[in-house]
Amino acid sequence: MLYALLGDLHSNIEDTKAVLAHIQQTAEEAKIIGLGDLYECTVSKKKAQTLSGLPLQKAAIVESEFEELLTFPSIRGNQEERITQVTGIERFQALPETIEIDGATLIHGHQFKWSVSWQPTFLPFHKPLFFFGHSHESGLYHQQKKLPIRIRYGQPIALQNKQYGVNVGSVVDHREWCLYDSTQRTVTFMCVPSIDSSIEI
Repeated sequence: MLYALLGDLHSNIEDTKAVLAHIQQTAEEAKIIGLGDLYECTVSKKKAQTLSGLPLQKAAIVESEFEELLTFPSIRGNQEERITQVTGIERFQALPETIEIDGATLIHGHQFKWSVSWQPTFLPFHKPLFFFGHSHESGLYHQQKKLPIRIRYGQPIALQNKQYGVNVGSVVDHREWCLYDSTQRTVTFMCVPSIDSSIEI
């Protein structure tokens, strides 16, 4: 089965439209799933410790044009959790922390420990693959380390019989997403073509 995995939208309408259009053009049959941080919380972590009962419009960027784009299931990210914290609304509590798909676990990534240079320490996972976001930096990981390989957008990577972590990158600013073929066990890093077609990771 094909999955189109995207995360870190942060309420950006134009970037989200561009990515969803790219998915339709390149992988129309893929099941789209969000990896959290759909919305942008406008309250900082520090202020969130002392605020409560805020109206949603004061706590997040919520526009009807953006919400109409969210036709796919998603897990929750730290932005949704912070919005919930400062508003008390139950709207985002229904979003799961993880989703299990064929051969993989989906998680936002704020649950990991992150170094000051944005290197994660992963939680134990039972499935061969886990997909995440949070850092806005796409990459392929094995045994807690980012693999020093050149990744080209649009070129499938055949995975060995090992456990991997896959950071799908961010919709906001980078217009990235990831195509996962659970049958072939390949991952393909994707990016809307207006951005450079290759990256070093």
